Amino acid sequence: MFGLDTILRFIAQFHDVVPLIKTAGYIGIAFIVFAESGLFFGFFLPGDSLLFTAGFLASQDYLNIWVLCLITFLAAVLGDSVGYAFGRSVGPRLFKREDSIIFHKKHLQTAEKFYERNGPKTIVIARFMPVVRTFAPIVAGIGKMRYRTFISYNLVGGAVWGIGMPTIGYFLGSTIPDVDRYLLPIIILIVFLSIAPGIIHLLRAYFK
Repeated sequence: MFGLDTILRFIAQFHDVVPLIKTAGYIGIAFIVFAESGLFFGFFLPGDSLLFTAGFLASQDYLNIWVLCLITFLAAVLGDSVGYAFGRSVGPRLFKREDSIIFHKKHLQTAEKFYERNGPKTIVIARFMPVVRTFAPIVAGIGKMRYRTFISYNLVGGAVWGIGMPTIGYFLGSTIPDVDRYLLPIIILIVFLSIAPGIIHLLRAYFK
């Protein structure tokens, strides 16, 4: 489903995410979540690791967890909504677009196949799948999913992912002594656990 280049880029995100959060602050976090949630050039951004690490830093008093959860939820929902609107307005023309530095047709096709197998619940499941998460709302717009249906799944997915991931980071940071010594392996574990349900669901649908 994902090429080696995507996996390597995904793992490499973990090394720079702490200084990124400390430098960017709430506005930077909100922009990254927004872009990765629905702008086709945002597929390479560190969504899962960013949210978990931001929650961890909130437990160390670098950020306020309540403000963090609010902005990440809103950014996730708004990002998906923009992606949906973009897909609905541009539609099939995207599939005729040539690949460029910020656009890769294969990612759109991957999300389209996932959407065909899983329908509207893709909007929730895709939250935990890098790359698919960015293109799923665009595909929903291309497929002209009813907006009422889309926004319902969007709100659920935005809450589970946008609030759930930083909350997990905050909880671990608050309860495990010297957890910062193990931050990198914990981030990797959390991210892979977060995408496991989506991968399992995809494999079950594929082998039916």
